[in-house]
Amino acid sequence: ALALVLIACAPIAGAVAADLADTIHLIKPSVVAVGTYQPTRKPAADLLGTGFAVTDGLHVITSAHVVPRILDDEHRETLSVFLPRGDVVEARPVRLVAEDREHDLAVLRMAESPLPALALGDDQNVQEGQSVAFTGFPAAPALGLYPVTHRGIISAVTPAAVPPPSAGYLDHRMIQRLRRNFTVFQLDATAYPGNSGSPLFDPLSGDVIGVVGSVAVKETKERVLQDPSGITYAIPIRYAKELLAEIGR
Repeated sequence: ALALVLIACAPIAGAVAADLADTIHLIKPSVVAVGTYQPTRKPAADLLGTGFAVTDGLHVITSAHVVPRILDDEHRETLSVFLPRGDVVEARPVRLVAEDREHDLAVLRMAESPLPALALGDDQNVQEGQSVAFTGFPAAPALGLYPVTHRGIISAVTPAAVPPPSAGYLDHRMIQRLRRNFTVFQLDATAYPGNSGSPLFDPLSGDVIGVVGSVAVKETKERVLQDPSGITYAIPIRYAKELLAEIGR
């Protein structure tokens, strides 16, 4: 009887895997690496995170913390996105057009040659246990610009900041975050350096429901831990939508 159950279940798992494979094929052309480019530097590209094309295909959502505050204008350093094209990597200059530091989000804009734009979904009905995936460029300086997809579930829908066990852990940043608390998605899939800004999407529809961006959350939610965990968080896509609405997108 057990063998019959296993055999009956096998085609369902295969069908889900096939759907995710199709979704990844559609997602990858919209995902870019984010960093800086300086022609006289070795290597010329400094890869800092991930982003993805939205709206008209010229706008890119990423994490605010991967966007450098200062560029070396004297040596022609530019904020850029990087597109893998087989064995060749295309670097495109971009400019920062909107930023939401509270939710760790930023919008960049390319001048020309739009990419396929990802659909932004509805995060209001996201549930714990729901399957999700995210695609990005973890450890790109070491592993190269090859899009990597991780799959997991929503482990928890949780506040970005929780009250610490004692006042000794409170500082100005923690107090401000507790006053302006918001909900984030905790994932059971591990993100790595370079994944910040990756689109969190539904494995079947490809609709983006969040943006991987652990830094803003870990600074408050996990401050009480001496050794911060490897837990990954994602910012609900509603905040990216609000940021796009501010610039008329």
